[in-house]
Amino acid sequence: MGLPFTNSRARKRDQIIAIDLGGRSTKAVQLQRKGDRFSLTDYVIIDAASHEKPLAPEVLGEHLKEISRRLNSKARHLTLALGVNDTVFKQTELPLMGPADLRQMLKYNTKSYLQQDLPDHVFDSYYVLNGQASKPAEGGKSAPTGTQKQKAMVGGAKRQTIEDVSAAIKASGFIPEQVVPGVIGPVNAFELAEPEAFAKDVVAVVELGFKHSTIVILNCGEIMLSRVVAIGGDQFTNGLAEQLGTSYQEAENIKIGMPGEVQEKLEPVIQPLGRELRASIDFFEHQQDATVSKVYLSGGSARSEFVVQTLQNELTVSCQVWSPSKSLQLGLPPEKVGEIEQVSPQLTVAIGAAAASF
Repeated sequence: MGLPFTNSRARKRDQIIAIDLGGRSTKAVQLQRKGDRFSLTDYVIIDAASHEKPLAPEVLGEHLKEISRRLNSKARHLTLALGVNDTVFKQTELPLMGPADLRQMLKYNTKSYLQQDLPDHVFDSYYVLNGQASKPAEGGKSAPTGTQKQKAMVGGAKRQTIEDVSAAIKASGFIPEQVVPGVIGPVNAFELAEPEAFAKDVVAVVELGFKHSTIVILNCGEIMLSRVVAIGGDQFTNGLAEQLGTSYQEAENIKIGMPGEVQEKLEPVIQPLGRELRASIDFFEHQQDATVSKVYLSGGSARSEFVVQTLQNELTVSCQVWSPSKSLQLGLPPEKVGEIEQVSPQLTVAIGAAAASF
């Protein structure tokens, strides 16, 4: 299972397709390398194949075929980002050793190193060296470093999930490049779009997802804290629909457009997320004696100015909606050029997964 964290772009692909299997919609992007920059040559956003239960390989395969048809691309290498229900992401200290031995050790010692039993999982990890993530040297032999330990980031998923996803990718005509935890996508994309803030500031990167939201706090490029909060845009929309006595889709449209007369009904639905995010920031600031200077928001609900303002009021930190396509050249079809600014916050996970695959 690939874990392409920041500054680990070792592959030499000229182009890649990355797909974010979100809870409500599936987002796909195609990126092409142009010198030392990347070009966004196409994107697709379609309804998710299922909002609830995990997808059977044959259903996912057909879903990926539909994306391939809509992209109409010759690119075949595919990176797939999976959500928090299908992946594990932890920070811990691990002995310094080669990747094959490290995966084997994690397989049989998840309770010791990850503080939970994770039977029949596949793992990969990156050591954090001098504030940056670095993959262990390739090869199956352990490094002769004794019991020395190093901070590391570990990702994993059930073996059956990886096998099912790989089978679906192949059945759809794609070539599986990597499977990655979606939580790392915003970090990779943020490094590309806001390199100065990434490298020099203490910031929180928040992705407002469908069922969950994630917060990652970065200190000069190093991941210091990551957390999943079980509150997302679905709760916002359902809460608004109940209060207004309207349909889910009507409430979703109102949430984004937000007429002033319904704002007071939505505010109490958003505030619990703000309190949870504030608790994460408080924990970090107390532990590290550092102050988060800005919160960068992305995801579907970040398109609502009222959602952003309500979160800023709760967090008492400046909140900014950022665009993961900011640093990308645009080679989009003409009909999509005018839409990219509006939909860009939804493409964060996919762009981050794609950029890390080069």
